[in-house]
Amino acid sequence: MTSGPTPRAVGPTAEAPPGTVRMPEVKQERVDALRRMKRLAVGLLLFAAAVYVLCRVVGDGEGAWGYVQATAEASMVGGLADWFAVTALFRHPLRLPIPHTAIIPNKKDQIGEGLATFVREYFLTTEVLGERVVAARVPERVGEWLADPVHAQRLSEELSSAISGMANVMRDEQIRTSVAAFADKRLRQLDIAPLLARLVDAVCDAGQHQAALSTFLRGARKFLDSNRSEFRQRVAMESPEWVPDWLDERVFNKGFSLLQSFLTDVIDDDTHGLRKGFDTQLRELAEQLRTDPTRIAKVEAARDQLLDHPRIHEYLNDLWDSMKTLLLNETGDPDSDLRRSAESLTVRAGEVLRDDPQVRDRVNDALRRLSGHVATHYADDLTDVISSTIARWDTEETSRRLELQVGRDLQFIRINGTVVGALAGLAIYTLTQLF
Repeated sequence: MTSGPTPRAVGPTAEAPPGTVRMPEVKQERVDALRRMKRLAVGLLLFAAAVYVLCRVVGDGEGAWGYVQATAEASMVGGLADWFAVTALFRHPLRLPIPHTAIIPNKKDQIGEGLATFVREYFLTTEVLGERVVAARVPERVGEWLADPVHAQRLSEELSSAISGMANVMRDEQIRTSVAAFADKRLRQLDIAPLLARLVDAVCDAGQHQAALSTFLRGARKFLDSNRSEFRQRVAMESPEWVPDWLDERVFNKGFSLLQSFLTDVIDDDTHGLRKGFDTQLRELAEQLRTDPTRIAKVEAARDQLLDHPRIHEYLNDLWDSMKTLLLNETGDPDSDLRRSAESLTVRAGEVLRDDPQVRDRVNDALRRLSGHVATHYADDLTDVISSTIARWDTEETSRRLELQVGRDLQFIRINGTVVGALAGLAIYTLTQLF
């Protein structure tokens, strides 16, 4: 006698109730293994029945035949009882609606809820998850993986591919408008006067303003030399007609030489009064940019006027295109500074996670808090996945799948029942004969 139809190797029944979830197909090897165990259990039961029939036909129930018959009788009882028990888990034995049979099909939803409750109470707790987080050595293992240059390079390649893919699928027109609007808004909100004041202070502290002044003065001197004839002609045009040419020439030469000499003195003398005055004026300008409301308002008005210029609007609108082109070029080139920096930072981060115990402790503490938060606030949602999924499974298919998972081991119960029943029957008959 078998324990019902052997589960098929294919998936669910054709007529599944609405809303049920179809389960994946099982391997044929598991089906064949269950069939072999069922044949063995049935074979032992049939062997006991054959022995019993032989004893009834050939023997007279006396002597050795009595022992054999009692053994066969008890073996059949044990085998049949365990067949009934195993079959009752998955279906009604002989299709008879006997109470408390077909337990798994009838209690499928309750089993799912019980399993979900068990997982929630004994697995998804703050203590258990915290212990598992520490035992998993997540920071150290992640650090070891990241510290390997090969892994860092692979991660950099994957991130580059992801960035390139995202950049290519984005809608450029919308992003271009958003980036331009964001940049314009941030620039208008920028306190540019204090920023310019700090810039002027930095230039003065570094002495770059004096170097710029020297460059300007040298350029001016060169410009005067290159255009001496033009200036001489201009002086002649502005001079009264009654002034002789020789006098104009003498006055011009004298003035021009004095101007050139003055420029040379300023260029060569780092302590010249003009330089000191220039330094003082810049320092005063920086202070006004910090404290003078009128000066600050003028700078902000100039900023807004500059941002309203069409060329600036055009530049801001093209900002996303420039950023995208730069990003794609940098991520697509394995030898780019961006890729190399990403790999170097990845390796460094891995080394810190691997070697710094304080960092590992902080990461572990953060992971413990995260797992505790999940266990406290989302344990019910997570375990509902178990109960709701099992509830949506097809009842008959669930029973067949569970039988495939544990049925092979349950057939040993039938085999053991047949063997133990035989031994028990033999022992009982022997004691009866002795006493």
